[in-house]
Amino acid sequence: MTSSIQGSGKGGVFALGNFDGVHRGHQVVISAALDKARNMGVTANVLTFEPHPRSLFQPNTAPFRLTPAQVKIRLLQGLAIAEVNVIPFTPTFSQLSASAFVEEILVHTYGVQHIVAGFDFVFGFKRAGNMENLRSWLSPHNVGVTEVAPFRDAEGEIMSSSRARQALQEGNLRAAEHVLGRSWSIAGIVQKGAQRGRELGFPTANIGLGDYLRPKFGVYAILAARVGKSEKWRGVANIGVRPTVDGKEELLEFHLFDFQEEIYGQEWEVVLLHFLRPERSFSDIDALRAQIISDVMAAKAMLA
Repeated sequence: MTSSIQGSGKGGVFALGNFDGVHRGHQVVISAALDKARNMGVTANVLTFEPHPRSLFQPNTAPFRLTPAQVKIRLLQGLAIAEVNVIPFTPTFSQLSASAFVEEILVHTYGVQHIVAGFDFVFGFKRAGNMENLRSWLSPHNVGVTEVAPFRDAEGEIMSSSRARQALQEGNLRAAEHVLGRSWSIAGIVQKGAQRGRELGFPTANIGLGDYLRPKFGVYAILAARVGKSEKWRGVANIGVRPTVDGKEELLEFHLFDFQEEIYGQEWEVVLLHFLRPERSFSDIDALRAQIISDVMAAKAMLA
């Protein structure tokens, strides 16, 4: 990963975008870049920005990321991209004019040979640059531009990050999967909690939600795995604040079936497969325990 504005000097085809979610629409852009690179006999690369510009311009907005930086990079690399270049989106960089972005970054820093981007890609100070500008300003450098049309489903709806976010906030995992082309997941370092789950007979592991979008709070049937490992474990997870035990912090708390290992400090990825029920408060611990038993049975049946 390029963590500062540095070119590899190799040129090649570059796909431009934020790519939050790396959803089916983004995958079409990446596929077009790969096809163009094969035809030209050069590498296919990605040029993206971190953090998301919204974090700079709307710092008080609720967490919204579908794929934080490291997850996004892993997904992009999994699409056979040669190099994922990340430009730090700083206040200084945000002031760069659209024409300067083309000349200083695309042409001189990265030596682009061809650009691929979605129809709605904008860039530069106050989002002043668009795809028409990109073609006009790159033409004198003999750099071509491929504009990728919006990718629509069978109903004619555009695949977009906002559409996936809305589906997750509604607890509609099937609709989110339709847009993303995969089940949505949350990855993070397992934290040590108050160990109330162990006292209830269901030991749990906690992952902070950080910049992740908050999906509908509630209970989910899941698959989980250590990041970078192939072995997956079935389980059940609660996403929310755990009101019965006076929880305050928004967490993903998950219990794995037939699993006994200590995993504190490890990075795990939790894939949400089925929404079981909304989060709610229970009258006492015994009522909570009874509901957890019911949730575990429901999750096992759905994951069988």
